[in-house]
Amino acid sequence: MIPISVVDVREAEPLVLEVIRSGVIAQGPMVKRLEDAFAEVVGVRHAVAVNNGTTALVAALQVLDLQPGDEVVTSPFTFVATLNAILEAGATARFADIRQSDFAVDPAAVAERVGDRAKVLMPVHLYGQTADMGPLMDIARDRGLHVVEDSAQAHGATYEGRGAGAFGIGCFSFYATKNLTTGEGGMITTDDDAVADRLRVLRNQGMRQRYQYEMAGHNYRMTDLQAAVGIPQIGRMDEIVEQRKKNAARLTAGLGGIAGVITPGELPGRSHVWHQYTVLLDESIDRDRVVADLAEAGIGAGIYYPRAVFDYDCYRDDPRVVIEDVPVAASVARRCLSLPVHQHLTEEHLDTIVESVRRVLGA
Repeated sequence: MIPISVVDVREAEPLVLEVIRSGVIAQGPMVKRLEDAFAEVVGVRHAVAVNNGTTALVAALQVLDLQPGDEVVTSPFTFVATLNAILEAGATARFADIRQSDFAVDPAAVAERVGDRAKVLMPVHLYGQTADMGPLMDIARDRGLHVVEDSAQAHGATYEGRGAGAFGIGCFSFYATKNLTTGEGGMITTDDDAVADRLRVLRNQGMRQRYQYEMAGHNYRMTDLQAAVGIPQIGRMDEIVEQRKKNAARLTAGLGGIAGVITPGELPGRSHVWHQYTVLLDESIDRDRVVADLAEAGIGAGIYYPRAVFDYDCYRDDPRVVIEDVPVAASVARRCLSLPVHQHLTEEHLDTIVESVRRVLGA
């Protein structure tokens, strides 16, 4: 089986052993080392490590002191953590439709959704490419909005040379399947000294120092064991991204021209890090059959995501989830299909993926 993702962190063994032998396995010097290295990758002054990517989103919203009824405008085509974080922070979620070209919120749709109660714009950088941050930042400045970037899938991606997570408050996930992983873990990035300071206090039960409480906080801390897993990967991020880019180019060359299939691309001014390689199938193609036939051929494929994020019973009657008409997102959710693109693929793997997809689709 050629899996859609592979987790291989054996290179971290020396650092992990160093942490175990030190006896400092909770948050300590390794976490600080990871934070400093990741801040440099993103191009910001501060990176604050937390225990997972969802926590990163929640904490980023919590330090903005949102009040009941305050609205966060975000994408309907995303993982459920985006919506769950908004609700956990006590805010109301509004949704702007997406563009098919980058799977991210359409600035024109965002402008229509921003009302008097809007306080935060939360674009989602999906599959490894940023949202169209230029016009989105213009809207945020004109309407007085905070920007919280859901950058869970965009480690190292850039927009006009500026890193994902460097436009507002960036929120990253280091879950096992991400381009950079600590198993579980997350990171919040910012250039705002005050925001970074509040985040560090918040993640440590609201303590500035032991038993000096400044706010009602949480235990959002990352462990040194997790940080030790991630540090070696940061040193190889350029290599990892370059291999994923080459794999994506091979897939696009091999899958181009198949009737009923739209391949993804890197848009001008943006650097795609290819967390996922996601094609769009024609509505007439039975996607479930394609996934099953690929699995039979030994190819792992994923559907990220099968519905708009609010299109589930647990959200339909929640007054803080404002259901919107999002036709592009609904169409993309019915048609998207992700194929393996990770850095561990061989030339033979790539050939097999291309040949299998072409055969399954009768190309």
